[in-house]
Amino acid sequence: MAEKPIYEALPLPDRRSFPDSEMLDKAQDFLALVRTRHSIRDYSDRPVPREVIEKCVAAAGTAPSGANQQPWHFVAISDPAMKHKIRLAAEAEEEKFYDGGGGDEWLAALEPIGTDASKPHLDIAPWLIVVFAQRWGYRDGRRIKHYYVPESVGIATGMLITALHNAGLSCLTHTPNPMKFLNDLCDRPENEKPIMILAVGHPAENATVPAVAKKKKPLDQILTTYEGKS
Repeated sequence: MAEKPIYEALPLPDRRSFPDSEMLDKAQDFLALVRTRHSIRDYSDRPVPREVIEKCVAAAGTAPSGANQQPWHFVAISDPAMKHKIRLAAEAEEEKFYDGGGGDEWLAALEPIGTDASKPHLDIAPWLIVVFAQRWGYRDGRRIKHYYVPESVGIATGMLITALHNAGLSCLTHTPNPMKFLNDLCDRPENEKPIMILAVGHPAENATVPAVAKKKKPLDQILTTYEGKS
């Protein structure tokens, strides 16, 4: 039996520190970068090197997680036949959703986005990345509980989306419901739950975005601060 992991403190291996003015510049530069991120459904068939996808997923793998259990797995797919199988299965679920399974309120909320059951981007985008959440894990053949799984996987996925954007790529989050078919297609075990599909690639020349997608809440609606007196 392997030894039980123990706490060991290491000196901080990496340290970043900047003057206040430079911090503000860096924060502003990053804000400008992420403001150019858009979810798209119109993809070019321009190939994307596997190594780029690998580096972006490696960046996602550095995300913080509950008890450092890193409860995620990413399946990256460029095989056209496998992508098409995913598209067919996803569209079958989406047709049920848009035929009323989603409920009137949810469908009304999606109208300004302009989506429907047809998902051609799942074929055209050069890569699909399926995000799985590991609901539990194994150590020495024993099942172990994972903690803060949705939060941890959400953080890692956000970092992945940002890494892809930083590399000059676009993506779209796609969440057909239910998604159990992805376990079978991707040959993933029962302890993993598919969370979403990311279609990844370069935008087509005629790519568009919904006008409503450019309407972001202003800072005063998403931030509350409490500052003590100096």
